[in-house]
Amino acid sequence: MEQGRLEAGLDEAGRGCLAGPVVAAAVILPEGFECEELNDSKQLSAKARERLRLLIQEKALAWSVAEVSAGEIDEINILNASILAMHRAVGGLTTRPDHLLVDGNRFKPYPGIGHTTVVKGDATFMSIAAASILAKTYRDALMMRLAEECAGYGWERNMGYPSKEHREALRRLGLTRHHRLTFGPCKNL
Repeated sequence: MEQGRLEAGLDEAGRGCLAGPVVAAAVILPEGFECEELNDSKQLSAKARERLRLLIQEKALAWSVAEVSAGEIDEINILNASILAMHRAVGGLTTRPDHLLVDGNRFKPYPGIGHTTVVKGDATFMSIAAASILAKTYRDALMMRLAEECAGYGWERNMGYPSKEHREALRRLGLTRHHRLTFGPCKNL
């Protein structure tokens, strides 16, 4: 983090799923923000993520969460959809950042804002870890709601990832409007 520069951390959740949107978050933390527990969302329990979500939303200077639907993913591919979700999240910020810190190694420039890509950035920068947590908690809550609408796929447990339960349900129940039709197990049905 560069002194005096307003930086937004960006991360996404749900790239490898067979169902549901890809979700991205952008978070601008105040200078000097410290939280030892803040880390890559995948390394935390659901309870810890939820507690940190509330802290992030309270303490952040600005935050935004955005999604790209399964249909859009099928049209533009998952990499472009992940970047589009991040762009939408930046566009949703109430404060414009000076720079973007992006988890991963691929990103398309956001108009008028420089960026740095950081592999495993969610373990390096607090703002990226915060974005990781907001994206994952938002997407998990969404998949829990979709699990009620589309019972039998186990989304309340697998969050749309290709678990054995989900793949067996696909064979048994078929596709839903939330499935990504260009992803292997869905495309092969």
